Amino acid sequence: MRISTVTMFDQSVSSMNRQQGEFMKVGQQIASGRRVVNPSDDPQAASRAVGVSQAQAVTQQYADARVSARNALAQSESVLNSVSNAITGGKTLLVQAASDTLSDADRQSVASELRGIYETLIGQANATDGNGRYLFGGYKDDSPPFIRDGDGKVEYIGDQSTRAQRIDASRLMPVADNGARIFQSVASGAGYIAEAGDNAGNVTFKGPQVTDPADPDFGETYTLTFDEDGGGNPTFEVTAADGSVAADGAYVAGQPIAFGGLSLTLDGTPAPGDEIRVGQAEAMNSDLFVSFEKALAVLETPTTTPAEKAELRNTLNTVMRELDNGLDNVLTVRASVGARLNELDVVDAVGDNRMINYEQTMSDLVDLDYAEAISEYSLRQVGLQAAQRAFVDIKGLSLFDYLR
Repeated sequence: MRISTVTMFDQSVSSMNRQQGEFMKVGQQIASGRRVVNPSDDPQAASRAVGVSQAQAVTQQYADARVSARNALAQSESVLNSVSNAITGGKTLLVQAASDTLSDADRQSVASELRGIYETLIGQANATDGNGRYLFGGYKDDSPPFIRDGDGKVEYIGDQSTRAQRIDASRLMPVADNGARIFQSVASGAGYIAEAGDNAGNVTFKGPQVTDPADPDFGETYTLTFDEDGGGNPTFEVTAADGSVAADGAYVAGQPIAFGGLSLTLDGTPAPGDEIRVGQAEAMNSDLFVSFEKALAVLETPTTTPAEKAELRNTLNTVMRELDNGLDNVLTVRASVGARLNELDVVDAVGDNRMINYEQTMSDLVDLDYAEAISEYSLRQVGLQAAQRAFVDIKGLSLFDYLR
């Protein structure tokens, strides 16, 4: 076999290039800290690393979504705290206004303070987040959810849905409750409420009290109507919503009237046609704004006759029960918000652990073992130097050097 000078040079250069390439590859790995710099370094590991990287990106997106959800829920919780304080303040004023020692001027002063709370409550109901979106409008969050109609009454025009955000692959969390649920609803099991009609007599009521929840008619809505017998003595009749008579008889002031597992104590003198309606809270008024409006209307009206005084007492009694129910409902929603904030902490912890696992998997796939890489680097350096030295020695070989 004939070996020419060109062949020796080609082989030597190829050897040096190969050794230099391996040397530079190890140097690049050390500089980047990654064992798999190019997919060709380890195709299987590179392919798995792409999947892990995508999973990391999705997990980070959910983490960002949880930050947004936490901000929204924290703002809602803060507003609900203010709302509960406003309701408590309103109830305190109504207890004060129910005192018989107050004059009309005193009640006007209480009404002025109560109206301030009422306006504050409307402002809280139309609260916005940091991006200018209304918290309690559902998906219709670009305009105030509560507005005043032509009569000055507050009505809800927001969406009935609840805005939700996906905080994890399997969890779609509500991040803001709609205003109807907060300000126009009552919690389950809120109990019974009594409300007097536009009566001419001066009957006042206490209760209703629940005496027998097992009564077969418990849960119905009732209307108590007054009349007179042939001798001009007052009588009463309690009818259910279907028209059936639950109780009737002669009216005696101070004597409780029992019907449908309930007891209602009345005082004063009724007029024929006077009515008192009794029903579960969800079947009666559950709108906080209506409750405040009823209280303001009766407090701003002078009371001179026994009938007007009875209307004042009955209205305040009814409104105080409605505010109690409204406060319970707000606190229930607030507790739900708190539970969701706690859930976010739990999901955050799970997400952090998942991210750590992904990072460990990614490290196992593509990260560099520096001890092994440095040993390989030294070996490749020696190989390159050997190839260079061999080339220098080989290119100096010539028969002409031995011919004299």
